[in-house]
Amino acid sequence: RTPLCILNLKVVIENPLDIYHLKIEIQDINDNAPQFLSSIIQLEIIETTQPGTRFLLGNAKDPDIGTNALQNYHLSTNPYFSLDVKESPDGNRFADLVLQKPLDRESEPTLQLTVTVLDGGKPRKTGTAQIRINVTDANDNPPIFTQEIYTVSLRENVPVGFLVLQLEASDKDEGSHAEIRYYFSNMPLSANKKFSLDSTSGIISLVESLDFEETREYVMTVAAKDGGGSMTHCKVEIRVLDENDNVPEMMFASVFSPILEDSQSGTVIALIKTNDKDIGDNGKVFCYLEDGLPFKILPSSNNYYTLLTDRPLDREKASQYNITITATDKGTPPLSTHKTISLQISDINDNAPAFEKASYSTVHVPENNPASSSIFSIKAVDPDLGRNARITYSILTSKIEELPLPSYLSINSETGTLYSQRSFDYEQLREFQVQVKAEDGGSPPLSSNATLKVFILDQNDQSPQILYPSQGAEGSASFEMVPRSAEVGYLVTKVVAVDADSGHNAWLSYHLLQATEPGLFTIGAHTGEIRTLRTFLERDALKQKLVVLVKDNGQPPLSATVSLNLVFAENFQEALPE
Repeated sequence: RTPLCILNLKVVIENPLDIYHLKIEIQDINDNAPQFLSSIIQLEIIETTQPGTRFLLGNAKDPDIGTNALQNYHLSTNPYFSLDVKESPDGNRFADLVLQKPLDRESEPTLQLTVTVLDGGKPRKTGTAQIRINVTDANDNPPIFTQEIYTVSLRENVPVGFLVLQLEASDKDEGSHAEIRYYFSNMPLSANKKFSLDSTSGIISLVESLDFEETREYVMTVAAKDGGGSMTHCKVEIRVLDENDNVPEMMFASVFSPILEDSQSGTVIALIKTNDKDIGDNGKVFCYLEDGLPFKILPSSNNYYTLLTDRPLDREKASQYNITITATDKGTPPLSTHKTISLQISDINDNAPAFEKASYSTVHVPENNPASSSIFSIKAVDPDLGRNARITYSILTSKIEELPLPSYLSINSETGTLYSQRSFDYEQLREFQVQVKAEDGGSPPLSSNATLKVFILDQNDQSPQILYPSQGAEGSASFEMVPRSAEVGYLVTKVVAVDADSGHNAWLSYHLLQATEPGLFTIGAHTGEIRTLRTFLERDALKQKLVVLVKDNGQPPLSATVSLNLVFAENFQEALPE
């Protein structure tokens, strides 16, 4: 029925995103012949009908348009009737049968005419209908409707059984000629399923639910016929009013998932098309998102919306978003629909490995440890994903006492476990510092360093060394001279010893193991000083031998001994023979 038939399409092109609008015009061809709704038109006309009286034949239909549509009507040759072709406001042509000469039932009780409809196509197409006229006896007052056109507006949600309209016609005749019956005439099939007409009361009722989106208007003809056969017609126009009974529809034209976590604000995630079958405010749709998400939704063109990032994303905080989009119309009350997009966030290498501590200063390793033993495990974490989080450990180049660090330490590149490459000696190396690097597998890789301070713990592996008195050559005699007149507490000599260990392992104590005269001398346990315990007696030997033990405090303790020769004499010449 529309003169211009346009098919509107939209084409979405991705990367870069753009929308093109296509209009396809469907052009008519003359592929339909005009036709009446019925091939036989039955008319009853009273013989007293006056010339000039019109009879509605009903519209012939041709779904083509323009010159291909219905153009004219032709009536077969007869002495009584002619056709009057008119054009309605909607552009359709219809014909009235016009009586030109009074009828005479006694001479001609029935008439049969042929009406032909023609379109303007090339070649023309035609259709015909037979008009069968029954001439009835005189009933000189036809029924009269109160209105020629009845117009009613109905909301599409009125219930089945709703009383749409009551028609009313009157007849000035009496008796059976004034008894009026109503029936549909020239009723479209679509309207016949929706409405019923009570033939006695003229009440039109709804028998099937209306749908504005299916049909917006119904036009039908109703005839009122009296008992004498006279009839008249009226036109009934029923307009359907839209209700907000269709929820908005959403369709994802494009969805880009996953997206990189370093995507700039304004990156397109999805293109969304909305539609609502209602009209006016009932069909106006707007979309929105729930609060708190790093996204925004903006209108694009012709019911399209674009879903965008609103701020930078961080996969380490959220690796996935379920984005719920709500489409709501502006009806009263509004109707809404919801759809959810599951968006995955792809990882980039934006986090360097992080050690638990920047500096480790409490790594203790006992000396004499076995070579290749584990001494410490260092740990770094990377919140990235996959290769970006795969950490490799290495020792940065350094030297310990001019020796390359790898000769002392190695590290498992995967676990971060440090191993000693040799046994440590506290007396040679007491502490050292090493830097460990943790590097991820990203491109480019990111890394961080941690410093370890390693302390070597002393073990009691060194015996005390006696510095004085020094051990002479084999067979030589070393001695100390003690005056025979020495008083009690006289300092004879002092044993001096050292221990290369430290702490408790280097705490020395001195003990007198053996003496020629046990009660003559004593030794200080912590000083090593040998003093006289009593005065020299004539019975005491002039030559005295002492054996001194020097012991450390380790577990188990280590020790050394030294022998001292003491000679009681007043001078060197006296002591020399001894």
